[in-house]
Amino acid sequence: MEDKKSPADSTVTLAHIMSAHDTNLYGTVHGGVVMKLVDDAAGAAAARHAGCPAVTASVDRMSFIAPARVGDLLTVNAQVEYAGRTSMDVGVRVTAERWNAPGPATEVVTAHLTFVAVDADGTPHAVPALVPVTPQERALHERAGARRAERAASRAASRGQDGA
Repeated sequence: MEDKKSPADSTVTLAHIMSAHDTNLYGTVHGGVVMKLVDDAAGAAAARHAGCPAVTASVDRMSFIAPARVGDLLTVNAQVEYAGRTSMDVGVRVTAERWNAPGPATEVVTAHLTFVAVDADGTPHAVPALVPVTPQERALHERAGARRAERAASRAASRGQDGA
């Protein structure tokens, strides 16, 4: 296992053309279809960083900004933004290129997920440290660290309320 990696080392891009099979009764792509693409790309980015399989631990936030439609080319970009001892926070951005409306791609979804690296037995596995290089990577790293702290505080508060 490498000691350190940059966020760019984990970057994954998936592209998928949406078909009628992917849509709901309103003619827009099912949220679950997009969620699967997000999870696939984020999982690949986490595994790329960890150098071993990684499993989804949580979805911190998934915001649907605009609908995707039949014929749209969805591009899913995922990158590890923070790495702990065995877990990684992955940021995902999904854009749509409209086949019938030339112009720039439209942002349709943003998401933040947490993954845990695991060995063949499903036991958590240590991951390389993440070293952000660019100012943007450092800003994303800082925000991901804040989300991690919020999750930890929320878990602690929940345990206190449950008496556990």
